[in-house]
Amino acid sequence: MAGGRRQAPPREDVLAAAMEMIAERGLEKLTMAALGREVGMSSGHLLYYFRSKDELLLRTLEWSEGRLGAERSRLLARGGPARERLDAYVDLYVPDGHRDPHWTLWLEVWNRSQNADDDARDRQAAIEGAWHRDLVALIAEGVSRGEFRPVDPDRCAARLRALLDGFSIHVAIGLRGTDRDQVLGHVREFVERTLLADA
Repeated sequence: MAGGRRQAPPREDVLAAAMEMIAERGLEKLTMAALGREVGMSSGHLLYYFRSKDELLLRTLEWSEGRLGAERSRLLARGGPARERLDAYVDLYVPDGHRDPHWTLWLEVWNRSQNADDDARDRQAAIEGAWHRDLVALIAEGVSRGEFRPVDPDRCAARLRALLDGFSIHVAIGLRGTDRDQVLGHVREFVERTLLADA
């Protein structure tokens, strides 16, 4: 209606805009005021919806992870050897490069979680848990089919994710001497030594 109040954009649009701002300008440029200008809302209106920047970041991460989770589910559900799907999982996990927006967001949420409340910690654990459960199921499938050695899938998944997290942080922060191809090579070597059944 002419002269009426402008309707707020859907929350998903706000979260997508936040992710796009992180990708284009970096996390330091993502302020409530800047995001508000981007989506046509006041910073006060954003605070009404999200309560704090910490909550905005966590919701943006949950939104981004929802999209990645759907992609992960598709690649793990396709047929073929467990090793090929494990390679696809690793490829999805490791950042594309320095300042990868998804990993930039993860690093900030991890940093802020030191002072987070139990609800925020539980939500973060739920995101991590989904990655872990999918990896455990994939390793268990590979073991049951004789593609992988008879390892404990949960313990092996915990070690592999720790390796992926450590190397992914190096790539995301642009640590010199560590690039994505090197990381993928290290992970391939770990998988070959740890998981591949003897020919």
